[in-house]
Amino acid sequence: MLTQVAEGVLVHQSALLRNNTIVVDGEKGVLLVDPGITDDEMACLANDLAESGRTVVAGFATHPDWDHALWHGAFGDVPRYGTERCAAYLRELRSKANWKADFADGLPPEIAGEVSSDLFGLVTALPAGTTRIPWDGPELRVIEHPAHAPGHAALVIEERGVLVAGDMLSDVLVPMFDHTTDPIGDYLAGLRLLDEVADDIDVVVPGHGAVGGAGRTRARIELDRAYVHAVRDGRTPDDPRIGSSAEPGWEWVADLHAGQVRSLTRGTGPLNPSA
Repeated sequence: MLTQVAEGVLVHQSALLRNNTIVVDGEKGVLLVDPGITDDEMACLANDLAESGRTVVAGFATHPDWDHALWHGAFGDVPRYGTERCAAYLRELRSKANWKADFADGLPPEIAGEVSSDLFGLVTALPAGTTRIPWDGPELRVIEHPAHAPGHAALVIEERGVLVAGDMLSDVLVPMFDHTTDPIGDYLAGLRLLDEVADDIDVVVPGHGAVGGAGRTRARIELDRAYVHAVRDGRTPDDPRIGSSAEPGWEWVADLHAGQVRSLTRGTGPLNPSA
């Protein structure tokens, strides 16, 4: 089901992980951001678009995680963009002999066999430094940053006051760090870039979870920043996403938090106090 969140901007949410696919109306058709996650869900989205008279003319992957770089044949053979680093990461992944088997093994067991890898990761790199997506529609400003995954990007739909945040600013998932030499510093750098546009945002769409309305962008940035600072300083975060008030069905996020804290601190001593 498509839900309008701003003029010309709609969201289609998956059942398992609440992945948000963003649909942006353009002059000749729509641009899809992060379509997913099962084949049936994407076919349903394609049918909803067709019934509403919308044609897909382009796509965008905010980052190279499996659930954000999917595609379905019913969307058509159209340009699918990502940042240069995102596209390079996906090319390298697909070049490995056993990548399809690894892809299948990495799927949540609840949807094993329900996600096709055939069109996964076929992303065209935007030239380095590009800040706009080339298409006939509202200007989509690309904000690339080092948080969470290689080549991660948020999109700002300036005419609509919408921030497409990728895998950040979720109400159900805590910040998840990339495996870099300074994951804490990288995540804080990403939050700073999102903070710079927060005053102009009326609607924030995270990769997973509920869409946030007026005033929620900065509140979610502060919640994520407080979590990162707590992890950096070796404190237990006071965070509703991992505490006793966690939403039913999402209690596993506390285990995700504990696991990444162990990963960050194993053999490294105190975390780098990036600010």
